[in-house]
Amino acid sequence: MEKNENIEMITGDPKKAINKLSLPIIASMFLIFANSIIDSIWVAGLGAEPLAALGYITPLFMIIVGFGNGLGAGGNSVISRFIGAENKSSANNAAIHNLILSAIVSIIISIIFVITMEPVLKLMGASSVIDYAMDYGFIIFSCTFALLMPPIVGGAFRAEGDIKRATIPIAVAAIINMILDPILIYTLGMGIKGAAIATVLGPLISLCLMLYWIFVKKDTYLSYNFKDFHNDLKMYKDILVVGIPASLEQLVLSVLTIFVNYMLTIVSGPTSVAVYTAGWRIVNIGMLPAIGIGTAAISVAGVAYGAKKYENLRVTARYAVKMALIASIIVCIVLYVFANQIAIIFSYSQSSADLAPLIASFLQIMCFFILYVPFGASAGNVFQGVGKGTISFVLTTFREFILVLIFAYLLGFTFNMGEFGIYCGMLLGGGIGSLICYACIELYINKLIRGRDNAV
Repeated sequence: MEKNENIEMITGDPKKAINKLSLPIIASMFLIFANSIIDSIWVAGLGAEPLAALGYITPLFMIIVGFGNGLGAGGNSVISRFIGAENKSSANNAAIHNLILSAIVSIIISIIFVITMEPVLKLMGASSVIDYAMDYGFIIFSCTFALLMPPIVGGAFRAEGDIKRATIPIAVAAIINMILDPILIYTLGMGIKGAAIATVLGPLISLCLMLYWIFVKKDTYLSYNFKDFHNDLKMYKDILVVGIPASLEQLVLSVLTIFVNYMLTIVSGPTSVAVYTAGWRIVNIGMLPAIGIGTAAISVAGVAYGAKKYENLRVTARYAVKMALIASIIVCIVLYVFANQIAIIFSYSQSSADLAPLIASFLQIMCFFILYVPFGASAGNVFQGVGKGTISFVLTTFREFILVLIFAYLLGFTFNMGEFGIYCGMLLGGGIGSLICYACIELYINKLIRGRDNAV
């Protein structure tokens, strides 16, 4: 199989591959979340109600992001396994299938979200801010393709080790959003609608850049020549076997956020939702090093699995956890120490000034959640890389939707600890679940190695 520098890198030493892939991935993920954070910062200036409305839309928005990342992981897994097996023609075909699938899914999700948005928001408890939520949500969900397709196409770029092309469009999207947000929200007086338009235009331009590289410049390692395309339903199935469970993982997280918002509404009202919305976005940024390293492990694990180098698979899992944990400890310390300063960015206006101490307190509690992420994220991504997306989904569901939700409810309501109990329950459930996830990947890799050795 013809190779280039990127392919040599991704099929070589797993540690070096993770190091090279993870930093650009972390940077791109940071910029993705920056779009969301920037919206929150500027919308916070409009008052607590618009910010709370953004909080109700956020879990639905993250479902779209989850589908994009999930299908991107599915394509990444399939393509990287073909690359590991040195089957470039099948890798090319998988890349085209991945692109077609992204367009189809974008259309379906957009229609579903636009039709069901209002009743879903009311069910979530957003009736008091429904007008703000509808103004923002309609624009976002009408342009689902612009949000969903870039991470899917980026997954194919990551599979071939071309991390620059998976990262640069995200940077472009973030910069555009940074420039347009204050102009549309305040200068043109569009309010929360302006935030939504800015959020959509950035990814739209980044998608155009990706399609330019693929169909105009045509200098990617993978070929997107439809003359050589062979429609294969099994190829779609292989992508979806990983992509759907990976997408549903984000759905689980979004549903969890909906339940948390609902519980917080009961115990404290919209103000607590606004605090959770702002604070949790900062915590999400703190998770990015661990999630980025885990995402890099998808490609490296897929190549190792395709080449049947199971020792490399073990190295990938353990090294990913080690590096992610080191980064997470540093981030946790920074968030705890500078919680008050960070909280100010969401409370700079007179109408949101009262949120500052509440957000700071939230950060000093929930920053510890970041320490559990390396174990769960790395294990789940390695499972996705080897094509076992269902296992990753089951483990994530058990960790986030069962353990986290149960402990949050028990401490928050059964033990009458209110907001503080909900947050402590999330910490306890997340910690137990993440350690269980990592134990499962170690057992799985040991089983692969024993099975190979016994066969010999």
